[in-house]
Amino acid sequence: MEVSACLRFARISTRKTRLAAGLIRGRSVESAANTLAFTPRRAAQLLGKVLNSAIANAQTNFGADIDELRVSEVLVDEAKPFRRYRARARGRGARIIKPQTHISVTVSDAAASGGEAGEGES
Repeated sequence: MEVSACLRFARISTRKTRLAAGLIRGRSVESAANTLAFTPRRAAQLLGKVLNSAIANAQTNFGADIDELRVSEVLVDEAKPFRRYRARARGRGARIIKPQTHISVTVSDAAASGGEAGEGES
């Protein structure tokens, strides 16, 4: 069973978010939450919220046991950026691009992910 949660149009760059996302891929949910709680990055705080939402979705909608959940997938995609302009000399304007990000976290049962890995290794 795979359960996901997503945060769309987060006001942070994709590059910064991917650094924090790499810390939790493939880990148990408890370990991933602890890692994000003690990582001093704003992206880690956003990822922690999405991870907690995915855990709550699994527990509420499917009755999953938290101890068996693992982070199976973390997707960080680029969203459409804000484009702003700042006045410059001689009536010109300089473009300011403010990046946005879509964050998606998928958690799955350890038994389900372990079974898939066992089949792929044979």
